[in-house]
Amino acid sequence: MTHAFYIAMSYGIAALVSLCLIAWVWLDGRARARELAELEASGVRRRSSPVAKGDRT
Repeated sequence: MTHAFYIAMSYGIAALVSLCLIAWVWLDGRARARELAELEASGVRRRSSPVAKGDRT
């Protein structure tokens, strides 16, 4: 085993971990967007969204 092997292995593992984190964040973002769409379809609105004139309570 040479030093080059360990260096290449550490870069490979770092790249793999980075790709896994990117995939996790991307998939989680899609899941949260889907949940928000379901909530909005059921009538729940975000506090930051503009309120229609007849909807103020």
